Order: sequence, then C-alpha cells, then structure tokens
Amino acid sequence: MRNTLAVAGKELRAYFHSPIAYLVMTIYAVLCGYFFSIITSSYLNMSFRMMMMGQGSPSVSLNEMIIRGMLEGVLTVVLLLLIPLITMRLFAEEKRSGTMELLLTSPLTDLEIILGKFLGALGLYLVLILITFFYIGILFVYGTPSAKPVLANAVGLLLYGGALLALGMWFSTFTKNQIIAGSIGLAAFLLLYVLDWVTEYSSTTTRTVIAYMGFRTHFDSFAKGVLDLKDVVFYVSVITLGIFLTARSVEALKGRP
Repeated sequence: MRNTLAVAGKELRAYFHSPIAYLVMTIYAVLCGYFFSIITSSYLNMSFRMMMMGQGSPSVSLNEMIIRGMLEGVLTVVLLLLIPLITMRLFAEEKRSGTMELLLTSPLTDLEIILGKFLGALGLYLVLILITFFYIGILFVYGTPSAKPVLANAVGLLLYGGALLALGMWFSTFTKNQIIAGSIGLAAFLLLYVLDWVTEYSSTTTRTVIAYMGFRTHFDSFAKGVLDLKDVVFYVSVITLGIFLTARSVEALKGRP
C-alpha cells in the first residue's frame, strides 16, 4: 500500500508541475459556474413568474431542476471531454520519455504501479468534484435543497469518473503519443455515453444489453438522488475491468523487445 501511495503522490505532483491540472480545473470551474448560473437563473425566473401569477412556489425542487440539471444534463458531458486530458499521459508519457522500462524494472509490482497511477488521476478528479459541490453548496446557503439526494449525486459522480479514468488509463498504454491516447479515450467515452440512443431501433434483447452498457443509463438514478445497487455494481465492474485490461497491457509491454 505504501508503494501504491508513493506512485499516486508522484503522479499527482506531476499533474500540478505541468499545465494539465490547471487547464482542466480552469475549464471545468468556468463551465461549471456558467451552467450553474444559467440553470439557477432559469429556476428563479420560473419562481418569480409563478409568484406573480399567484401560483406559489414551483413544483420542481432545487434538487430536481438545478442539481440534476447540472449533473445529468451538462457536467457528465463536460467530464467526457476533460477526463481524457487527465488520463492520456499516465502511460503514454512514460513510453515517450523512455522511463517505461525503468518503471517496469523497479521493485514495484505491476498492480502497485497501475493502482498508484489510477489513484493519482483520481486525486485530480476529486478536485473537480469539490468544485462541483462548491457551487451546489451555494444552494444550501440561499435555499433549502434536500441533503440526502446530494450524497447519492456525489457517489454517482465519483463512480462515473472512476470508470472513465480506469478505461482512459488503459487507452494510455496503447501509444506513446498523448494526443492519440486522449483521442481514443474521447471517442470511446462518447460512444459509451450514447449507446442507449440506438435502443429505439433495436430488438428487445439487443436493446436491453446495449442500454445496460450505456454510461448515461446508469448515472440517471444517481442524478435523481437514488443509490441503486445495480448501478454501483456496473461502475465498480468497469473500474475493475479497466484496471485488469491495463495490467494485461503492461504485462504485454514487458514481453516486447
């Protein structure tokens, strides 16, 4: 565990010693703030119109319109675009700089290296989650949203990002070019996100299988503030699969001349 944390610390420092962390955090904070203000303004305008018409407060809650609107409607898509920037360097940079051989011959197991890199990337991703809930926290200062659904939102955002990070880490083992690794990740993430779009044109069995594989399908319950075990199992399974496939790729690299 100590070796894993050492690798994670090294990766996290590497992010903040390069423009990647600051670029990702800045883009995310700006977009998050922009969409938060737009959705919140829309909710307030609707509230004022209903009060002027004597209909009282809107029937849609803060959780449903603002928090769910941000997470499910906007931020999950933004993360699809930003997470490849986080994962593209994990192994591609090691291969490009020629330190991959040194890393693989170090007194560390493959699993310690892989988990360390994953946790380092997850550390940067946690900063993005904190930025998200900074804005959501403003609702608790000036409004009265329900706290319990927000916990489910946080768990869902963590699992959703963790699954993308694990797969992106695997894609990073394919090449020494970070741009190519990031492009592969972006294309794969977009495909996984829109898989359920084709279910309207598929047979019943195919629809069920494809819909289950869609990332957006499993985030829906979390966005509603519901912790569903099948969705938790899905994301944990994807994280495990991503780590397993990365381990196989790293093992294959050892056999190359």
